[in-house]
Amino acid sequence: MKNNFSGKCLCGSVTYKANGQPVVVAQCHCEECRRLSGTGHTVGAMFPLDTVTLNGELSTFKYQSNRGSEVTKAFCGKCGSPIYGSNSHAPDHLTFSLGTMDDATALEIQVVVFERDKQHWDQLGAHVMSFATQPDWKPDT
Repeated sequence: MKNNFSGKCLCGSVTYKANGQPVVVAQCHCEECRRLSGTGHTVGAMFPLDTVTLNGELSTFKYQSNRGSEVTKAFCGKCGSPIYGSNSHAPDHLTFSLGTMDDATALEIQVVVFERDKQHWDQLGAHVMSFATQPDWKPDT
């Protein structure tokens, strides 16, 4: 099983490494995660802080959760890629966005949180066309 994970932002200015297995891999449908991702949910892997190395300049945004904790979202100040989240109720952990990982094939979602807030459109039906790559398509003008 893979024990080292690395990742970066879209422009490559921020990089990170996490050693060992994540504590949990979670998919979250809360309003804040939907707004952060610009889609229906986020997926993150939580690692102990002492297993993580970060390089590059991060910007942060903080807010209060409904449970009274302070949540910090860190992102690349150049390209805006979300890198990690942290929570004052678990100050010794960081949750990295799986989409920023170089190779997350060894990871599987273990829990879904705020499932009650899942949007009806955040799923694909059998009737939805799929393409292996970007199709040659131009909108009607």
